[in-house]
Formats: sequence, C-alpha cells, structure tokens
Amino acid sequence: MAAGSRTTIAHRPSYRCTECGWTTAKWLGRCPECRAWGTVEETGGAPAVRTTAPGRVTAPARPIAQVDGRSATARGTGVPELDRVLGGGLVPGAVVLLAGEPGVGKSTLLLDVAAKAVDDQHRTLYVTGEESAGQVRLRADRIGALSDHLYLAAETDLAAVLGHIDAVEPSLLVLDSVQAVASPEIDGAPGGTAQVREVAGALIRTSKERGMSTLLVGHVTKEGAIAGPRLLEHLVDVVLYLEGERHARLRLLRGVKNRYGATDEVGCFELHDEGITGLADPSGLFLTRRDAPVPGTCLTVTLEGKRPLVAEVQALTVASQLPYPRRTTAGLDASRVAMMLAVLEQRGRIHRIGKCDVYGATVGGVRLSEPSADLAVALALASAVSDTPLPKNLVVIGEVGLAGEVRRVTGVQRRLAEAARLGFTRALVPPDPGRAPDGMRVTEVADVGEALRVLPRPSAGAPNPPERSPGNRSGGLGKDPA
Repeated sequence: MAAGSRTTIAHRPSYRCTECGWTTAKWLGRCPECRAWGTVEETGGAPAVRTTAPGRVTAPARPIAQVDGRSATARGTGVPELDRVLGGGLVPGAVVLLAGEPGVGKSTLLLDVAAKAVDDQHRTLYVTGEESAGQVRLRADRIGALSDHLYLAAETDLAAVLGHIDAVEPSLLVLDSVQAVASPEIDGAPGGTAQVREVAGALIRTSKERGMSTLLVGHVTKEGAIAGPRLLEHLVDVVLYLEGERHARLRLLRGVKNRYGATDEVGCFELHDEGITGLADPSGLFLTRRDAPVPGTCLTVTLEGKRPLVAEVQALTVASQLPYPRRTTAGLDASRVAMMLAVLEQRGRIHRIGKCDVYGATVGGVRLSEPSADLAVALALASAVSDTPLPKNLVVIGEVGLAGEVRRVTGVQRRLAEAARLGFTRALVPPDPGRAPDGMRVTEVADVGEALRVLPRPSAGAPNPPERSPGNRSGGLGKDPA
C-alpha cells in the first residue's frame, strides 16, 4: 500500500444493550455483560476503527529504584482487625469494596472506621445513599462514632457527592452504597450496570487524583456474588467480604483481592447492641465451657486464612423411626459429614450408626469447611453413638480418606501452638506432625481405627457400644492407649 494512503472500513450494523451499554457487531438475545434478556437493540452503523497517536506524558518514566514508595505507605484505620486484612491499613488513593449480606454489619463497621480514622490532619466524609442523615446519627450515638472531623451527607446524585468531596477535602471517603448513587448523564435506574460502572469509575478517578482513600459498600446477589458488573471488582484495589450468620455474633472479614497485601488474612468481629468490635482472640466464641466432658463433642483447630481458631464440633445420634434416617447439619459441610458416616460404618465397623438420625453442628456460628475437621467430626459421631465422652483437654486434627486413612493437613504446628496456648494438653494428629509444643502430648494416628481407640470403654451399666465386626480389632472402641 502506498505511503499516506488511508484504509476505508465499511460500516456494519451495530447493537447496543439498553441496560448496561455493552456493544456488539451482531444481535444477541441475552446481553453477556449484564445477563439481561431482550435488551440488545440495533443502533446503526459501527464506528470506524480509530488509532491513537502518541501524546504528551504526564511524567517521564524513571528507573524503578528512583520511584518514591512513601506515597503508598498504609495508614492505620484505628480498627486493628481491619488493618490485619488490609495489610497494615489504608493506602492513600486506594479504593476498597466491601460486600456482604444485608444486615451483616457493613454500615456499622464502616461508620466505626470513619470515626476512628480521623484526626486533626485527616477528615472523613461519610455519604449515605440508603438512609437519612438522622438514621446514621442515631447509629453513631449507639456505637460512639462521633467526631468533629467526621462529616455526614445523605446524597444519591453523583455530582452532589463530588461536590461534597471538593468542599470537605477528606482523606477518607465512605460511600454506602455504590448501588444507591446514580449519574444523571447515564441512562438507567440506580443500581444498574451502566450506573454502577459510571459511579465507581468517577470515584476511583477522584481518589487517585486526590490521594483519598475510598471505602465503597456493595450489594450482593442471592447467590452471594457482588451485584453489578464484574468490571467493578477489577477496577478497585481491594475486595472484602463480611460474612456471618444473621443470628450469630461472629463476623468474619475476608480479603478476596488486595493489591497492597496478602489475601489469606481474616479479621474477626463480634456484632452486639453497642456496635461491632474486633476480636483479637475469638476462639472463646466457639467453645462451650463445661466441667465434665459430654458425649458427642470434639474440639478441633481450623485455619481461617493464616489464623488458627479452636472450634467445637457437636453430634447427636438418635434411633430413627423413619425408613430413611434424617441427616441435619449446621456449620458443617453436609457432604463431608455423610462421608464420615460411611467411613465409620465401613472402616470403623460401627454398623448401628447408619440406622440413626444424625445431627451435627458447630458452636458460635463458625463454619468448618476445610478437610482438617474430618477426624473431629468422625470422633464426635462415634462418641455420640456410643454415648461415651472423649477425654478432656483433647483436640483432634486430620483429614480422613474413604479408605479410612488419616491424611496430613497444612499448618499442624500452628494449630497445635494455638491449642497449647488455650490450655489443651492432648492432641490427635496425622503422622509426622513435626515438633510438639511444650506441655502437650501428641498422639499420631494413621487410620480411623487407631483414632477410635481414644474413646474409653463404657463402664458397667452404660449403654451398649456400637455393633462391630468380631474380626476388626483396630476399629473397636478400646481403651485409651494412655
């Protein structure tokens, strides 16, 4: 092609989603961006291909060793558990998206952060789009989040929010929520895909230009995912999820994405009438204090990120009157409980357990989903069906396979150290656990049969033990090897 010639591109029909603004060269019945049906309409000819010419740079490129990294230094929020998850605090210009179920405590947590992050040099602007200013003030009175450097505004218009930012010049902006604010220049109702993209984009640009940290509250769908375009999670710097059962006090703050720190840290909070407070030592919420051991209870140590937490597994078995026995769980993975029942019946020779109604639960609202709780679930079930309590001050750690073997899990020494700190003196673990903590007696078990021997033999007059095959010596509920 001769120099200076220009390529001519024929115009083709283009289609645009009226809900989110996504464009395509062909018609589709369902928009792949916002998943809406029947919103893709023809808009005319497709625009010609454009090229971008080199322009003036804002700052010349420099060797990376000459770049000043102090501008990305995190500042503490005044809430240690949040700082733990963020990687030390909020970085100037960082945009954090906090999502969670309705009523889990997102607004309460961020209002507490907004009040504690202020000082004489740093102001906070709290913008609420879902509540009135009076409602937020009542919550602030209840949790003690009052400060002369905390500014409050109730707005749903993006232009008004940007105006408040210019007037207050805050170091921290809290927006509750990003789905409640809309721009009049964009078609669609507040909370729509196009509106969420525009509002988030404008606030992110403002945060980067001013060096202002921003906390955005995001709604979730009924499946638990963040509502709005997936692009929102890519644009922000940090994505956090606040989890917890509605009727439990425990709240877990998990980092899903973090450009300034690790994503395997978990913050623990307790929600109560006076607000939400961080828990530096949350294991006490998951334990039941009792003087004597109770059948059907077993303690384990789970890892939430890097954090070891001692939790209690409870099981109850009752002779079933139904042709298909009931299986009910709360806080436990139902499929893994079913696997443990099958392993106990086949490998442990506890045949009667298959004819019982089985109920399994955890204490304090914690959810045990990792495989390291398998052995604790199995021993809790065996203890319940034999009506024999496990020894006191015992923790159990290990994954159980379908062949009955006890497999190694990650972080065994960290788990044992946490159990020893809380006063536990005995532990049942997989083979090769490493060095045991001082004052703790660690017993290695290779299979479920060896683990079941920790159950004491029932005394005279006690209920009959579970049925066992006469030829299986390793699977019996024998004496404690101690």
